[in-house]
Amino acid sequence: MGKTRSAPTLNDVASHAGVSTATVSRCLNSPNQVVETTRVRVLQVIEELGYTPNFAARVMAAKRSFTIGAIIPTMDNAIFARGLQAFQNELRQNGYTLLVSSSDYKPEIEKEQIRALVARGADGLLLIGHERENEIYDYLKRHQVPALVAWSYLPDARQPSVGFSNRDAMFALAQDVINTGHRRIAMISGVTAGNDRAQRRVQGVRDALQANGICADDMRVIETTYEIDSGAHAFRDLMSRTPRPTAIICGNDVLAVGALREARRMDVSVPDEVSITGFDDIELAEIASPALTTVHVPHREMGRKAAQELIAMVNGTSKGVSTCIDTHIVYRASLATPPNGA
Repeated sequence: MGKTRSAPTLNDVASHAGVSTATVSRCLNSPNQVVETTRVRVLQVIEELGYTPNFAARVMAAKRSFTIGAIIPTMDNAIFARGLQAFQNELRQNGYTLLVSSSDYKPEIEKEQIRALVARGADGLLLIGHERENEIYDYLKRHQVPALVAWSYLPDARQPSVGFSNRDAMFALAQDVINTGHRRIAMISGVTAGNDRAQRRVQGVRDALQANGICADDMRVIETTYEIDSGAHAFRDLMSRTPRPTAIICGNDVLAVGALREARRMDVSVPDEVSITGFDDIELAEIASPALTTVHVPHREMGRKAAQELIAMVNGTSKGVSTCIDTHIVYRASLATPPNGA
């Protein structure tokens, strides 16, 4: 009976690649700190030998897991995909692994997932939005797990964030809708309970109406889940009322695409009879028919900067610095002047 071949070690990799064990470790844990030619050679040897790092030993030596947890509200659509991909890419370049879970927009599920990730040794957490109980932040502080908020920026919030002002971004879009000549404006919003991003987008529209002498209380707002079908149902509801709105501002692009679909089914011309706008500027916005006027959120920049800040917090080189990312409006075909006489 032949001898069982032992698993390759860190020393084996270093010997075959002609480098030190420290260099091999840097290639695995901090690849951006290694010259490319050396990194490529080391990684090739790792592949050839079938070497797998001893994760348990690494955790014991460093007293950390090199794992970051992220809890996002949903995986059902592309709202968070770009930002999370950039977040993961930056983590990987710095030797961290990302664990992702979804809360389905339910605070009680998010709380369970936070505790589960902490129990599994996550070094830090990325959370979406500021709306949650203070006891969660107290729990994270007791366990010395840094947490950073993304997709929302509130300068006075307890927790640091890398995000954008949802209120200001939506205010700017609503102002442009008003400047185009619209006065009968309605909104299809995400559910605002427990969602500070949705709350502040609605507030941004209301503030723009008030700033232009339009009664914000007269604006019809339908809250619904972030799904294409939900946007379609809400559009039909709004357009069945008298007088019809001449512009419908949607809380995100998914809802807006649903509204566009229902407009075609109802034989309502966009933008000739009603204008529709979105928020986020995901790929759907550009390929929709007509293409959506929307707020562009720089998701990749936000994800990359969030990862950099959270790594600094985990390493103890930052106490948590908030960063506000600028958004801008992308003008496409779904917004035009209101129909004559409206």
